[in-house]
Amino acid sequence: MFGKRSQSEPAFGKTPGATARPPAAAAPASVAAQSVPSSAAAAPPPPASFQPSVQAAPQPSRSQPRAVVDTRSEDYYQIKSTIFNALIDTIDLAQLAQLDPESAREEIRDIVNEIISIKAVVMSIAEQEHLLQDICNDVLGYGPLEPLLARDDIADIMVNGANRVFIEVAGKVQLTNIRFRDNAQLMNICQRIVSQVGRRVDESSPICDARLLDGSRVNVIGPPLSLDGPTLTIRKFKKDKLTLDDLVKFGSISPDAARVLQVIGRCRCNVLISGGTGSGKTTLLNCMTAYIDAEERVITCEDAAELQLQQPHVVRLETRPPNLEGQGQITMRDLVKNCLRMRPERIIVGEVRGPEAFDLLQAMNTGHDGSMGTLHANSPREAMGRLESMITMGGYALPMRTIREMIVGSIDIIIQAERLRDGSRRITKITEVIGTEGEVVITQDLVNYEVQGEDETGRLKGRHAGTGIVRPNFWERARYYNLEKELADALDKVNQ
Repeated sequence: MFGKRSQSEPAFGKTPGATARPPAAAAPASVAAQSVPSSAAAAPPPPASFQPSVQAAPQPSRSQPRAVVDTRSEDYYQIKSTIFNALIDTIDLAQLAQLDPESAREEIRDIVNEIISIKAVVMSIAEQEHLLQDICNDVLGYGPLEPLLARDDIADIMVNGANRVFIEVAGKVQLTNIRFRDNAQLMNICQRIVSQVGRRVDESSPICDARLLDGSRVNVIGPPLSLDGPTLTIRKFKKDKLTLDDLVKFGSISPDAARVLQVIGRCRCNVLISGGTGSGKTTLLNCMTAYIDAEERVITCEDAAELQLQQPHVVRLETRPPNLEGQGQITMRDLVKNCLRMRPERIIVGEVRGPEAFDLLQAMNTGHDGSMGTLHANSPREAMGRLESMITMGGYALPMRTIREMIVGSIDIIIQAERLRDGSRRITKITEVIGTEGEVVITQDLVNYEVQGEDETGRLKGRHAGTGIVRPNFWERARYYNLEKELADALDKVNQ
């Protein structure tokens, strides 16, 4: 292990004011070993008894979120804080940053074990291992968030200050007993997350959108805007990429309705995915992109890159916030306009939320068939109204009739995703945009989700039913791609 430079050591000391950061990938030569300084033993030993083991939580009421993570006593946090402070006084963080992650963890574990021995802390092997893991996560990773990020059943992590952490599991929000040492540690972890994608969060720029390396979406809002400490929200991505078959298994869509979506994706219809927050729009967009031909050139435009396309010819673009001087901002509209010059065959916009709607509709209407995007709306009809509003926001002095004709000429299909009151996510409508009649946009539903009641556990039951349409407006497009028989078969079965 390594520590501060002693008189017998070579020139290799602790850099003043160094701060902890994730280690670099390259590992230097082996580091000289040295025992922990005696100053680490000068502090009085902390309480020896603590309970990091899992305890049964009391049964919650229906209105009270329940704790789902193992509980730890105050003694545990006191021991952890004492050992962590001794570790920071002992190690050379500048040298630690040059080690690869595995080597850095081994060095930290060696030093912590020696500190535990010097302070005569009494604990079992399992308890000591638990403490070692926590401290390694604090120094090298995302601290108390690491066990939550490792769980694939968690959809959202919501941190409301240092002492309140909520998670969403199976569509329900639950309170955990995870906590941070203080708001300073939470803010340090937030800064560590956003700095990995070249962004920052501090008092002068307290709001930040970022992402984790796996594509999980991150939002941070800190003081002085957040009054009770930094607020961190993480929309987690599953390690295994979901497909339409997975959505069928989850009951989000029926097998026959999924076949309709497959045809829509393969015959290059222009698709808009509409839904509320947390309804599964991005997940569904990922599933739809699986049916893009491998030979097509696809360009994605996102505020925080989270789409996971599997095609070999994909160009990923991401917006950029302004710098400290307020300069250098690249907006979504800038990206959409630029990608028209990049010879795309399909343009995919992660979320349409502003004047870029006009440029996307123009792209859809000028030879970029099969383009896709998502937006926030509660129904297909509201989605078209939001498109009109966003185009108007861009300052275009166009008659409303012209805007609606542009929408009709660009959008073929609107897919509505919804999060139901039991927490389940369903595709509730597959709607086709037909044309205009006067100044009214005409649509027809191909598939609707009908709620039929609840089961004994309170989960909603329902079915995806067709509306009787057997020859949709995009029939000729499906025939052009030799998919009309598959489309007819899928519609026949969904209409039964």
